[in-house]
Amino acid sequence: MVDNSVSNDTAERIGYITRVQCFSACHRLHSNNLSDEDNKRVFGKCDNPNGHGHNYKVEVTVRGKIDRVTGMVMNLTDLKKYIEEVVMVPLDHKNLDKDVPYFADVVSTTENLAVYIWDNMVKVLPPGLLYEVKIYETDNNIVVYRGE
Repeated sequence: MVDNSVSNDTAERIGYITRVQCFSACHRLHSNNLSDEDNKRVFGKCDNPNGHGHNYKVEVTVRGKIDRVTGMVMNLTDLKKYIEEVVMVPLDHKNLDKDVPYFADVVSTTENLAVYIWDNMVKVLPPGLLYEVKIYETDNNIVVYRGE
């Protein structure tokens, strides 16, 4: 009989770590490429000129080898610091459309917010670690982005 088991000394283990962070921000769903009438039709009440707000919940997941010495994919303290830098400082208690230059010409949908967070997290994380950004705009509206 052949032993198909892999020794713990040679097996490469892959782990996923998710850090959750909440922040509050306001925005207006409005495209400069659409007429006011089309914006109202497409975005409805979310096109309110005064905007509206959300209490977002963001989950940032990293994927990588579990280090044999530390037992970690990455240090959670570092991940917390990176999320603070990329999410909390530029986005918390901000008007996304007016305070975040990225959204000057990009509609501040939750999909685009996920892309923004992804693009900025990959700049600060070690290469190849970022796996997923998940944003809960509400309990019922959730966006997942994996860099595709």
